[in-house]
Amino acid sequence: MHSFLSPAVLLPAVCLLARQAGEAILSVYHSSFSVETKTDGSPVTEADQIAERLIIDGLQRLVCDIPVVAEESIIGEQIPDLSGGLFWLVDPLDGTEAFIQRNGEFTVNIALIQNKRSVLGVVYAPVYNHLYYATENNAASAERGREISLIKTRIVSRNHLVIVASRTHDDSPLLEAFLHRHKARSAIRLSSSLKLCLVAAGKADFYPRFSRTMEWDTAAGHAILKAAGGYVCTTSGEELRYGKPGFQNPHFIAYGAVNS
Repeated sequence: MHSFLSPAVLLPAVCLLARQAGEAILSVYHSSFSVETKTDGSPVTEADQIAERLIIDGLQRLVCDIPVVAEESIIGEQIPDLSGGLFWLVDPLDGTEAFIQRNGEFTVNIALIQNKRSVLGVVYAPVYNHLYYATENNAASAERGREISLIKTRIVSRNHLVIVASRTHDDSPLLEAFLHRHKARSAIRLSSSLKLCLVAAGKADFYPRFSRTMEWDTAAGHAILKAAGGYVCTTSGEELRYGKPGFQNPHFIAYGAVNS
């Protein structure tokens, strides 16, 4: 890490950048936009592309020599040199399907990775005007409109669990088995990294994920959840790491502090 640019010093500028990207996204959201299909079969809109360019340009102005890994650029095979162990992970529009459906459940995700760990995370939900942010070794915060508060995971008994899951991407037998094991009748379905933020804010207890995710989907929310007292671990119990070949995550479980 640059000695004069700690994650805490960078955080205000990154929060502002996420808000600016959110404004650009909303301008498209309220228009008659078109939808294209990427080479991996997933949808993309003008909002994804505009927000990504805005964020990349902003991060490079902020610190010119920290590489940026962003979803649309990586799909276009523009992979920077990450050998230094320090890089940004960006999903300019997490929840593109929610954007297309206009249900509001999409976010801007920006994370800073150092030595495979997420040390700064910013998640912004433009429709709700909710901003979540944290850096390593500092408390997690949320700005909901004009209300600013510290957030933390809750401690609950296993008899009153709230579980969140993907709205569109996880109907696997593994999820059903997880719900059964924890005696949960169902999961609240939600799009994007808002699921991680709900656990961080103490409004949910578990977010199990047994379908495909990429590192830019989780890194920002991971930093926030960890600062709020929670964890994001693989199914074997190891903390999720970043900068893996191909940038694909294994199955994971995000959770707060739960009484046994």
